[in-house]
Order: sequence, then structure tokens, then C-alpha cells
Amino acid sequence: MLGLVTPLPLAAQARYRVTTDGAWFYQEAGGKRLARLARGAVLIGGDTQGDVQGATVEGWIFATSVGPTPRAGYDLAVTRAPEENLRSAPAGALIAKLPQGFVLNRVAEGSSDRWVHVTRAGWVEKADLEPIAQVAGARSAVPDSDTTEARLTVGRRVPDSTASSSDPVDPSRVASARRTVLYRAPEGQPTGTLAPSAPLRVLGRSGEWTRVELEGWVKSADLEIAPPGVLVGITAAELRTDPQRYAGQVLRWTLQYIATQKADELRPEIPNGATYLLARGPLPERGFVYVVVPEAKRAPLESLTPLAAIQVTARVRTGRTRFLGNPVLDMISLETLP
Repeated sequence: MLGLVTPLPLAAQARYRVTTDGAWFYQEAGGKRLARLARGAVLIGGDTQGDVQGATVEGWIFATSVGPTPRAGYDLAVTRAPEENLRSAPAGALIAKLPQGFVLNRVAEGSSDRWVHVTRAGWVEKADLEPIAQVAGARSAVPDSDTTEARLTVGRRVPDSTASSSDPVDPSRVASARRTVLYRAPEGQPTGTLAPSAPLRVLGRSGEWTRVELEGWVKSADLEIAPPGVLVGITAAELRTDPQRYAGQVLRWTLQYIATQKADELRPEIPNGATYLLARGPLPERGFVYVVVPEAKRAPLESLTPLAAIQVTARVRTGRTRFLGNPVLDMISLETLP
């Protein structure tokens, strides 16, 4: 029988965010390296020993990628070779890449037929972590702010005089508890501001973030139709958050050209020796983007000057590189903007 784990409330524990992509998760302090952690992953803190911090990873993994283990003190082991992703929620942000044989404990709540909620304690070097400030409880006074992350009140609904007090609460229906910023993706660019008590529907959760849907109206004159088969308005932060979702999709981005470079072994997602553009964007984002240029489309590159604004239509090769977390695109067309 599996020994199910019931985690302590996160509010009662110190939490840390991984700042180094590919940071090692160790079995013991100074011991065996077990797995690689993704930058931005949130860990639950434990004891400290010198330069290492005790930490627990908690997340979701595909049910078909784990199986029972005879290892004492653990319930499951990763069965997929060579590794499987651990995510912050079903189909959520990447937490870690767990190698085949990595052992885990099943968490009592949150599992489904497709996803298993799991946890594992270990150690991480302090240099790869930053502490996360504790969030005040629901009873604490919180000033209104248009730059504060949304605090959502589960089950809060617009009053309905026809509804009886016995109506069931729908946990997917929430409301903004104060004036708050709506972001395109976790840690991404702001896209608007919500008024207090704006009705929302929860689409998913990932770590400290909740993805919501807002229904409303805009003037038709303020809209434009996207080209067939081309995504517009997608941010680099969205690609990094859910790279599998956007792999192979075609999008249109406005970028700031930096330089033309040749790929080497440090960028395994790009064929060695291939020509690519180093750029920032999509504007106004300032992160780096790699745009692989096919040989037939290299001629226009000679006229590009550093810091020029360009518009590219490209296919997503990967939403985030293994080492630096930058998107890689395959260029379809390029236009220099005035």
C-alpha cells in the first residue's frame, strides 16, 4: 500500500525560488546529484547545512511515467527513459527534469487518472536560490495597488437576489479582491488592470499564479484580424511557461536586432554552424530570442544594423532553451521596420 503524504500548509513554511536554470537537486548535503531544477521553480525550505539548503520539490508528473518502487520510504519511481518533467500543476510550469529511477512520494490530494501529485525532499546549493517573502494572511490589511499580484477570493460571486443561500459554491468562479494587474503570463508583461470584484473564471494554477478568463466587450474598430495560421500577441514569457504548447506554432513578433551569429555546442537546440539572429523581444520585452535563418533567406541580413526594429514571422522551434531559457524560432519572413 502506498504511503500517502499530506504536505504542511505552504504559509507555515519558508519557500525559495530557483534562480539558476539547471541547478542541481542533491540527495544529501554535498551528496549525490539527482536531478536538474528549472529556473523559477518554487521549493519548500527545510534545514540548512553550510552552503546548502534543505528543500522539497512538489509537483505533478504524468501517471504513465511513474510506477511502484521497492525502495523503502518511497512510493513511486520515474519509469520513463531518460527523464520526465515535473510540473507545478497539471500541464503547468516546469519545475524539474527527473531521470529514470528518481524516487518520489505520492501526495494525498490532487492526483487524477492522468497526473500524479508527488513530492521529494533533498538539498540545493544556496547560491541557486532566493527566498520568497511570506504573503500576509487573508485577515491582514492590504492597501489597494495597481502593481500587486492578483489575490483571488475563491467562490466570491456577484450577489444574485434570485439565488438561495443553499446554492453550491463554484470554486472556478472567483473575483479580484482589489484593483490588480492582469499579466499575459507569470512574470510576463502587464496587459491590463482589473477593477475590484471583477468576475473571473479559473482556468488553471501554476505555483503562485492563477490563470483566469475574463469576459467582456471592446469596440470593433479597435480589433484586427490575425493572419491565417499566425499567432499574434504571444509573449516570450508565455513560450517559456508552456513551451510544449507552442512548439511548431507560427507567430509574428517585433524584435530588436542585436547581431548575426553562428551556433555552437552551447546552444544544442540550434544546428551547429547554423546562422541565427540574436535579438531582444518581442518588444517591449527585453529578453533574448534566437531566430534561426535558413540559407535562402540570409541576403537581407547584410543590411541590418544593430538595434534596428524588425518584424519576423517564424515557427517556434522551442519555447525555452535548456541552459538559458530563451525562445528559439525558425524564420519564415523578415521585414525591417522604420
